[in-house]
Amino acid sequence: MSITGAVWALLCNSSVSCHIVQVFSNSDEAPINKKLPKELLLRIFSFLDVVTLCRCAQVSKAWNVLALDGSNWQKIDLFNFQTDIEGRVVENISKRCGGFLRQLSLRGCLSVGDASMKTFAQNCRNIEHLNLNGCTKITDSTCISLSKFCSKLRHFDLTSCVSITNHALKALSEGCRMLENLNLSWCDQITSDGIEALSRGCTSLRALFLRGCTQLDDTALKHLQKHCPELMTINMQSCTQITDDGFVSLCRGCHKLQMVCVSGCSNITDASLTVTDNTLVQLSIHCPRLQALSLSHCELITDDGIRHLSSSVCGQERLQVVELDNCPLITDITLEHLKSCQRLERIELYDCQQVTRAGIKRIRAHLPEIKVHAYFAPVTPPPSVHGGGQRLCRCCVIL
Repeated sequence: MSITGAVWALLCNSSVSCHIVQVFSNSDEAPINKKLPKELLLRIFSFLDVVTLCRCAQVSKAWNVLALDGSNWQKIDLFNFQTDIEGRVVENISKRCGGFLRQLSLRGCLSVGDASMKTFAQNCRNIEHLNLNGCTKITDSTCISLSKFCSKLRHFDLTSCVSITNHALKALSEGCRMLENLNLSWCDQITSDGIEALSRGCTSLRALFLRGCTQLDDTALKHLQKHCPELMTINMQSCTQITDDGFVSLCRGCHKLQMVCVSGCSNITDASLTVTDNTLVQLSIHCPRLQALSLSHCELITDDGIRHLSSSVCGQERLQVVELDNCPLITDITLEHLKSCQRLERIELYDCQQVTRAGIKRIRAHLPEIKVHAYFAPVTPPPSVHGGGQRLCRCCVIL
């Protein structure tokens, strides 16, 4: 029997499973079964993947019991069997695993629908990670079922479940309040009303993926800014109705943001990305764990902004890298401020015209291990009286 066939038999048709193991019934008297306690055997089986467990379940009656023990099925990924997985397989898994199951991936299982997921939700109430990416038959009904029975759900992937609407998000906000990571990419029926309901109930959201949710506008981001202060990652690729106003609102409220994708957001302009000294003041207040900061080509940054940063907790205890290349207002005073950053390992100062060699020498004396990368722009030498002599250029002096 093929591996796919074995999985099918063991997870879907119990009568076939019994027939299979009867062939190997003589193996129950093997020394390993006699000498090792069941608890230790179960511990060994807990390290096996789905395919190996199914193979072991065909060895003997004793191993069938061990392999199909619910404690061994806490994490299940059925992506490799997606073409064979139907609703009854999911239902049987839920009955076998019950409260043991913590993670299930049904990515690409096109035949799985709401009815089987309702049975799943009723049986597997401790599920924490659920991946339904590409399960196009899934509708709001599945989210309603999960809301009723699966309050511990933390990671939920609904990518390309195109029938999902605002009703699903309202249900999740009421019953799955522990959600931290939610992927709604290409669920293009979602609107800002759905995001409002979600953000009010799921205030612990840390990652939200909204790629291709083309009906979302600035209102959605304002709701997230107001209710989801823990948000660290947001992907808004191709959300073409998002503008500078919504983007700025999000950044003002979600101070823990680490990754933002606005690729394809054609209404976001340079205005929302302008970095000034005020930005550094806010970073120094709200980002105490900041370790690396790139301010390249931020032409409005001055020595005063660096002063706030260097005197903050992150500046004095965490900051390791500062990139200031092409910041024309930066002077040697910035280097004096950065002396207090005891963990500083590297500074980029390319094309900072007002920084001098003397300033760099002083900070190196104070922080001997620091790496300073800079160059001084070409200086046109005075014309020679006699037109002779070698002209020297000071460009590209790497320090």
